[in-house]
Amino acid sequence: MDRPVICILGRPNVGKSTLFNTITGSKISITEDTPGVTRDRIYAKGNWLGREFTVIDTGGLDPNSEEPFMPHIVSQAEVAIENATVILFVVDGKDGISSIDEEIAEILRRSKKPTILTVNKMDSKQTSENLYDFYSLGLGEPIVISAEQGRGIGDLLDACIEGFGPEEEETYSDEIKVAFIGKPNAGKSSLVNHILGEKRSIVTNIPGTTRDSIHSFFEYEDTEYVLIDTAGLRKRKKINENIERYSVVRTLRSIEIADVCVLLVDAEEGISEQDSKIAGYAHDNNKAMIIAVNKWDLIEKDNHTMKNFENSIRRELPFLSYAPMIFISALTGQRVDKLLKMIHVVNNNYSMRIQTGVLNDILNRAVLMNQPPSDKGKRGKLYYGSQVSTRPPKIALSVNDKELFHFTYVRYLENQIRAAYRFDGVPIIMELRNR
Repeated sequence: MDRPVICILGRPNVGKSTLFNTITGSKISITEDTPGVTRDRIYAKGNWLGREFTVIDTGGLDPNSEEPFMPHIVSQAEVAIENATVILFVVDGKDGISSIDEEIAEILRRSKKPTILTVNKMDSKQTSENLYDFYSLGLGEPIVISAEQGRGIGDLLDACIEGFGPEEEETYSDEIKVAFIGKPNAGKSSLVNHILGEKRSIVTNIPGTTRDSIHSFFEYEDTEYVLIDTAGLRKRKKINENIERYSVVRTLRSIEIADVCVLLVDAEEGISEQDSKIAGYAHDNNKAMIIAVNKWDLIEKDNHTMKNFENSIRRELPFLSYAPMIFISALTGQRVDKLLKMIHVVNNNYSMRIQTGVLNDILNRAVLMNQPPSDKGKRGKLYYGSQVSTRPPKIALSVNDKELFHFTYVRYLENQIRAAYRFDGVPIIMELRNR
């Protein structure tokens, strides 16, 4: 299900990253009392009163860029407005209203997007005297918070939940939704165009919720697919900051609605920092994954080229050890049919469920071959396991003390399960529960 998105918007040094950390309970964003510290896009999942959402921490809207003042603010704010469900417009309660705040507020008023005026750094009675000035921004009643002290966060999140509207029921369709992800020029659009042209299916291009993803519908071997062509992530120095600062929102939404994510890697360039970053987004969302090395027709080969290339990618992306790899050419169509068959198999694996009796046979054999670790004379005991969900598969293990089970032993149990059942392309969540 597509989670609502909270986008934190504001000028530099108003406390956006601190607010992000407080809402998500994380320390992902770097916080420092220096304007412009957050130079990259950071995201995390949040939960309030059982409602899940995605929070985006952004760089500040900085008028001191090389571009003209107004176009810079307008372009950044418009992209945020377009992709967010609710916008938290953060202002500084100590400094009061600035000219940048007024410009941003005017854009937000015109958008009619649910916006919550968030007055931060209200830590003392002196700062509270500035509160009434913020009513002049015309964005309704401000919510007073101190992100550093955690004051007012509950009221703020209550307002966010109200801005989301009623929660939609999660629905499932027969189409396999496939997101092609990767850096620019890896061949995502060429691959989608080849698939659609080769199968000569009727294609309806429907713009998604963002202007950078197109959903294309087609049928192959009696199975319906939705192909999602996404924008790539660029190196920071190549990013046009005023246009692409919020591109992570688009990528995340495409990944979240997908059943299978295909990471396209440029064979001529190999794995880059951008490939690792975007693959990490999909992995963090527990998506089924395939690694497709494109432009393979351009590579000079010998008997060891493919194996060496695969080993190199595995070293660069160790967290995707479960993802199958295929070498293709979107230009010539080499192995594209095999890729489509692989997508179908991986999607089925994503829904695979192991019967409890069979699962415990696997686990019992694994324990006989390799006993759980012990600490200070106390040995870990694995009582039983059960698969509690699919897409992705989650295995719950009942143990005497989960502190005794080092992650390496849990990984060993996962590998034993994978040896018995082919979960190719699928992450398995192993959850320890004390009896």
